[in-house]
Amino acid sequence: MPSTPTETREHRVHPPTDEELIARCRDGDADAWNLLVERFSRYVFAICVQGFRLAPADAEDAFQDVFAKVYEQLHRLRDDGAIRPWIAQLTRRTCIDRLRAGGREESTEQVEATDLDDVLTTLDDALAVRDALATLPESCQEVLDRFFARDESYRTIGDALDIPAGTIASRISRCLEKLKAAMEDPDSVTRPVSG
Repeated sequence: MPSTPTETREHRVHPPTDEELIARCRDGDADAWNLLVERFSRYVFAICVQGFRLAPADAEDAFQDVFAKVYEQLHRLRDDGAIRPWIAQLTRRTCIDRLRAGGREESTEQVEATDLDDVLTTLDDALAVRDALATLPESCQEVLDRFFARDESYRTIGDALDIPAGTIASRISRCLEKLKAAMEDPDSVTRPVSG
């Protein structure tokens, strides 16, 4: 069942914690399951591709296997707050099994010899930034996304958002301060950003 625009906006403004999401999944909430997959899909795919260097088709298959295992084994998760490392471990095992099944023992050893922990740390950091960004006002999310993710110029951002190009730098600065505060203390994001 597709979510309503209100539900989508609510998830963007006040996304459920991992613990809340897991509880809803255990209660059979299909929307929560979809949100769980959405929340961790890039993480799982990045582990497959960046950490284990799987080919796109193998990464897609591993991705499907991981979320099937999450669905089947969610009842085994003892600490709902540990969903991310649990999913990472499921993904790691799935990728290693896929490499071994493909007869690529040397690739498995090479991947295990590389510093997979660095890849996981980078991915965890990216997820933390994404989660903090989701707590910011939409105006901040938009300007930071346009500047950092889309690499748009001040002029392009100003034209798109109907903001004078001269104020974009100060808007980005204030929004970055909000992002920093959100990452240090999620309860600190209370004052709206304007101008």
